[in-house]
Amino acid sequence: MNMKKLLYSILIASSMLSMNSCINDLNTQPLNENDMSSDQAYDGSLESFEKGLAYIYGSLSLVSQNDPGSSDISVPDAGQSDLLRQYVILNEASADGFKCIWGDSYLSGIQYNIWSASDNEAIIAVYTRCMVTVTRVNEFLIKTDGSSTAGVEGLRAEARVMRAFAYYLLMDLYGNPPFATEENIAGPMPTQIGRPALFAWIENELKELASSESSLPAVGQVMYPRVNKGVAQALLARMYLNAEVYTGTARWADAKAAATATIGMGYSLCPNYEELFLQDNGENLNSQNELIFAVAYDRDHTQSWGGTTHLVSGSMYDAASSGVAVELGLPEGTLVNRERWNGYHVSAEYVADNFELQDVSWKDKAGVGYNRATSDRRAFLYNIGHTKEFDNTSTQSGWVCWKYTSRDSKGNVYSSGDYTNFSSTDFPVIRLAEMYMVYAEAQTRLDGGITTDATAMNYVKALRDRAGLDMPSSINLDFLLKERACEFMWEGQRRTDLIRYGYFTSMSFPWPMKGNIPNGKVALDSWRTIYPIIQTEINENPNLVQNPGY
Repeated sequence: MNMKKLLYSILIASSMLSMNSCINDLNTQPLNENDMSSDQAYDGSLESFEKGLAYIYGSLSLVSQNDPGSSDISVPDAGQSDLLRQYVILNEASADGFKCIWGDSYLSGIQYNIWSASDNEAIIAVYTRCMVTVTRVNEFLIKTDGSSTAGVEGLRAEARVMRAFAYYLLMDLYGNPPFATEENIAGPMPTQIGRPALFAWIENELKELASSESSLPAVGQVMYPRVNKGVAQALLARMYLNAEVYTGTARWADAKAAATATIGMGYSLCPNYEELFLQDNGENLNSQNELIFAVAYDRDHTQSWGGTTHLVSGSMYDAASSGVAVELGLPEGTLVNRERWNGYHVSAEYVADNFELQDVSWKDKAGVGYNRATSDRRAFLYNIGHTKEFDNTSTQSGWVCWKYTSRDSKGNVYSSGDYTNFSSTDFPVIRLAEMYMVYAEAQTRLDGGITTDATAMNYVKALRDRAGLDMPSSINLDFLLKERACEFMWEGQRRTDLIRYGYFTSMSFPWPMKGNIPNGKVALDSWRTIYPIIQTEINENPNLVQNPGY
């Protein structure tokens, strides 16, 4: 059995660990009288501790201990309670590269930049899931503290990486969340320590975990998709690149050093960009070699209407899915998506501003609307029969995206009634390509905004070679931002990138429907760079102060 399936089997078994809790009281008694308490579940064996660790991993991908149609947090639609789905919504739909025509109020609030502190499913789901992860880790660290069981120190280190990642998301998205450690389990309500102090805490945790003295497994010591020293080092690199946003002090040299350290840990680029997003990206060694940190999904064992299922199903409709299949040379009648919800779109402006496409046409004809053979290979787009301008009331406007489909690297297409509706594509949280781009941007900023540094140039060239594009003689910051727009489209990074560049709230960087203005030529309030602490937390914990603007 491969590690991915082993992890799933542990996740299923670990449903006996009922650690569902209120965020504020951090109580870990079972909600169901038939469930075991953590005292009963942890019997001191390595197996019980492995199940507890798997339960922590599951907080990133599962919506409940039952089925994908029921949620264990207070979000009405279970699919909308998934952490990764709503993480993508908060970071992509709030920016320029992801549009949705559905009338869901939470989506409208995010994509028109008019969200408030009142209930919003995306804001609630990501916040709550992250705090649940923190709670589970804190409980796990208490139960494993002092254990002499062989192997437990490595499990504790993995759990700490997961807690640091949850706090990173909270810091990036919510600025100043409550800060809870083991001492808050059945103890005092957590307080806020401020964004710079939280950054420093996460930094110290990750530096310690990435060190040679740490019990955290090195790259290759535990099987995919478990975290290792590479994940800790890569998350440091991402944090340092955005340090000026989080703390007011730039850390470009540290970002470059952390990226260099990660790159040197034995990862390699997947030769074919498309394989990184296919249904077997977690089993395909080509893609595994590039995936530093991924959240695993499986159509049979970890089913979710969130995860990558919403990315596979959300964008396409029957004619588009069939048209793409024809473009790929698949048998007549093939659909490349198991389900086709026809909601997610990409504006024509985003595509034109960032992707190098050849022979783009907005007229009805065969193909996908441009010449794929001579265009950026990272473009997976379709516009046949569409109006060019994005229309939030039209199912056929702008472009639709098929970066995520129901295909695998062996040529199988899991889109017939013989297969479940769920996706097995693992979500790529951090890839080696990001470390290349972190290095290049950090070096460019150290060089005053433009560079010809050989190492930075070679890293960018490797990505553009894979994309089938020529390399310029020098690179500058705006070029790198466009490169990131293509390389990491719909991977949950766009909002963070635009904030780092100072473009997210700027009137000089418009996009369709920004600030609920059709042409997007508007300045957003500065406080829009972070989301509100969810209102139930503010109401229930007197130690908390709401973020400015809300």
